Amino acid sequence: MLDIQNIRKTFNAGTVNEKRALNGVSLHLNEGDFVTVIGGNGAGKSTLLNAVAGVWPVDEGSITIGGVDVTRLPEYKRAKYIGRVFQDPMMGTAATMQIEENLALAARRGKSRTLRSGITKTEREEYREMLKILDLGLEDRMTTKVGLLSGGQRQALTLLMATLQKPQLLLLDEHTAALDPKTAAKVLDATEKIVGRDNLTTLMITHNMRDAIAHGNRLIMMYEGRIVVDVSGEEKQKLTVEQLLELFSKASGSDEADDKLLLG
Repeated sequence: MLDIQNIRKTFNAGTVNEKRALNGVSLHLNEGDFVTVIGGNGAGKSTLLNAVAGVWPVDEGSITIGGVDVTRLPEYKRAKYIGRVFQDPMMGTAATMQIEENLALAARRGKSRTLRSGITKTEREEYREMLKILDLGLEDRMTTKVGLLSGGQRQALTLLMATLQKPQLLLLDEHTAALDPKTAAKVLDATEKIVGRDNLTTLMITHNMRDAIAHGNRLIMMYEGRIVVDVSGEEKQKLTVEQLLELFSKASGSDEADDKLLLG
């Protein structure tokens, strides 16, 4: 479902601020893979997701989604293949519109518009059932303006909107980092349910090592623009934070582990 071959990205090339963000990254995800991505600040995690999403072009290499080479496609043309949830809960929703109106926008994304106005009774019932999976009581507040919701509620709604049309690839860019621990746990639980139910191929960046171990069927760790750890299956299930740090040290040849990497 996702095939990344030897991609490289350097910012401010040829200047004193030159930064090699991706250094020959290759990654293959099968359909339904749920991969957590971890690494310290500047490791290349967000650059990798932005490269896949088409926020900026890569200098070298190729990116294929569902058999389609998207390497040279701009961001808006890749949007039909991708669902994305950002770190900021304020992104991804329209604050002045109701919950059900936001869901209707997501449901109609990319489809031909008609003169039919409003949301049908059938659609409203469908949205109510969708909202129940979040376990936040939003199914009883469907006419509430999204701007009145908490950050966690908005982030959970954004997750629902990003997956409503079952994208070929779901990108989660530290989507629980700005939430309190209790709300973050609920959003992660909803993520697991939705990804599992729809068999979504998913890349999830996190700074929390425990979350990286607990969720998904595969874990990769990045360091200086490279993937230095890649574990899956039973090996991942048995991992501890201490073992993961040891793997990182061996693979990177460094004892570096910034505070954020050690959170949790």
